[in-house]
Amino acid sequence: MNRSHLHDHNARMGARFTEFGGWEMPVRYQSVLAEHRAVREGVGVFDVSHLGRFLLTGPGARQAVRRLLSNDIERIAPGRCQYTMMLNEDGGIVDDVIVWWWEDDDLWIMPNAGNHTRVMEAFRSEPGSETADLRATTVFLAVQGPAAPNLLESVLGSSPGRFRNTRIDWEGGTISMAGTGYTGERGGELCTDPTTGAALFEALLSAGATPCGLGARDTLRLEAGLPLWGEDIDEGTTPFEAGLSFAVSMDHDFVGRESLAARAEGQPGRRLVGFVLEERGIPRRDHRIRTAGGGDGTVTSGNLSPMLETGVGLGYVSPPPPLQDEPIEVEIRGRWVRGHTAKPPFHESGG
Repeated sequence: MNRSHLHDHNARMGARFTEFGGWEMPVRYQSVLAEHRAVREGVGVFDVSHLGRFLLTGPGARQAVRRLLSNDIERIAPGRCQYTMMLNEDGGIVDDVIVWWWEDDDLWIMPNAGNHTRVMEAFRSEPGSETADLRATTVFLAVQGPAAPNLLESVLGSSPGRFRNTRIDWEGGTISMAGTGYTGERGGELCTDPTTGAALFEALLSAGATPCGLGARDTLRLEAGLPLWGEDIDEGTTPFEAGLSFAVSMDHDFVGRESLAARAEGQPGRRLVGFVLEERGIPRRDHRIRTAGGGDGTVTSGNLSPMLETGVGLGYVSPPPPLQDEPIEVEIRGRWVRGHTAKPPFHESGG
């Protein structure tokens, strides 16, 4: 099993570990609730070195990105990042990824941990494209929370703008960073060599960041209404069903476009919706959903929202209900629990 270069640091801090995507990673250091609140109210730092990341270069690199991914890289420019998806020929989501664009034919592709190899091999097969795996040689940290920009400024002298990427020299190493994350909070993700990464991790902790594990990362992303590949989206779901059409640019040719074009004229028969419960209960995957309008579906992700102190979740419902304030019920342990549809982020809308 793979381990982060910071594994020993995490162990010394009392981290509890879990297996995720073939990696042994910290699931928590203290309680998931305490770490969740630290990110919502201050700043947390996550070792997310398990996440996919590879360098894409060569004269065909940019064309490969345009052909394999649903969003159009030409919408942005070097120095910016883009959320996008790799689709199959039927328009199903093979993976959702972030692209960090450095220069004309110099990009980083950031897949989900479990899809790293598949996505990298697809790009490697494109004409004029060369890839280099970055996971074995780098540390990857996420610094998240309302206080994250100030903390990054104090430690590094710089904080990345939202969906912008940059490089800085620090303590004899180079840090590549971007204003991205998976918690619904401000901050950034930082990638560097293992020696610099260890020093950076310690500097962030000394400056006041709370160490956080994958347990809090999952409750944070769910509370923010961010879909997780393998739970809320997969090869059997299209971007239209998942509410991700903003990351599809139909003005360029890409794998899956033809299938999506055939569906674009009509409304999807089902849609991923967010919901907040009004009664006691914790929704879990595969719990049934029914709506006041006659809709039926199942929960894909659910848990207790630490900030709202009630159950929240995501699920596919057919026919699609309104995205907000449609009465629903979720079946939890044989009991139908009342709630309503809600637009994420749930913690910002107050449910």
